[in-house]
Amino acid sequence: MGSLLDGLEVVLVRTRFPENIGMAARACANMGCPSLCLVMPENRNPEKASPLATPQGQALLDRMAEYQTLPQALAHSVLVIGTTARTGGWRQSPLAPEQAASLVAASLAGGNRVSLVFGSEDRGLINEEITHCHRLVSIPTDSAVSSLNLAQAVLLMTYECARAVRVLSREETGRQQRTTGRPVTAAEQELLLNNLRDMLLRIDYLHGDNPEYFFLPWRRFFGRTKLLRHEYDALMGCCRQIRNKLAGHFPGREG
Repeated sequence: MGSLLDGLEVVLVRTRFPENIGMAARACANMGCPSLCLVMPENRNPEKASPLATPQGQALLDRMAEYQTLPQALAHSVLVIGTTARTGGWRQSPLAPEQAASLVAASLAGGNRVSLVFGSEDRGLINEEITHCHRLVSIPTDSAVSSLNLAQAVLLMTYECARAVRVLSREETGRQQRTTGRPVTAAEQELLLNNLRDMLLRIDYLHGDNPEYFFLPWRRFFGRTKLLRHEYDALMGCCRQIRNKLAGHFPGREG
């Protein structure tokens, strides 16, 4: 069984503290991100990283790749999103985390590889590194304290990506369920509309000299819905039950 974020790789550039590498590995494991790599780390030190990765993140540390340049780390990615706390200049119009996560989820759903890039603890991504990113994302914080701990930023962004993947999966499941079954025929839809009209007349919802005119919105509505047979059966059953209830209260109106 694959991870929730299969295809996503967290890329840490010029990390200074191995403890942050360990905590980032744990965050990735928590959120189902299967891949973590380093670009020019200042201090990798597995002995300091491992305790903070915990057993859950250790596997990511064990298979973690290391690159000498950022383009090498991004070579196989279709979508690259860089994180930044600063805006303006080279960093125009960064996305909100949920917007970036939606792009990530859509790209992963297409079977693509995606990189989520984080800069060093003290400087973040420099301008030259920004040029290798397709989009930027900024995590909103209090203006007085705008800098996040690296591992916290990894956790927040991978959480948003995992949430977006789940939302997309639910939507796709809903679409599949919606399209499962036989569409109703024109004759069946007309029979349903006749039953619905009868029911609305009985409860005096359609009234006046031209009930057909007031029934037109219902016709248009059902014309747009593309009903399936099981939905048709449910609505027909509902009309039948209401008609039976009305007949019990108003026997003389049954016909």
